[in-house]
Amino acid sequence: MSSTDPVPGYQTSDQHQGGSPRSVHRQGAPRRVALAVCTIADIAAGSLALWVLLYLLGANQANVFVAFVHGAADLLAWWSQDIFTMDTEGLRIILNYGLPAVMYMLIGHGIAARLNQA
Repeated sequence: MSSTDPVPGYQTSDQHQGGSPRSVHRQGAPRRVALAVCTIADIAAGSLALWVLLYLLGANQANVFVAFVHGAADLLAWWSQDIFTMDTEGLRIILNYGLPAVMYMLIGHGIAARLNQA
């Protein structure tokens, strides 16, 4: 076996840089919280995007799954309902549900970035 590092810059679990294992554990907590925040933001934005896609594709709104996705999207986008009141229904759905999806992504990933810097 060679003594060279197979992956430069990769830190194994037994190589702690600058501190005790306790300080390494404290550094991992904000990263886990950041991952959780990112995941929640992604799920919220994905639910909203899924509803927009189902609506634009003309999904059967009497279907249980479609009704569930629509209900979840309504809960997530309660604050942005009817901000835009266009005559074109498809464009109105895109804007009224797309705006919160973008906001959730920006805010969630922004918070996660701040947590990763800490």
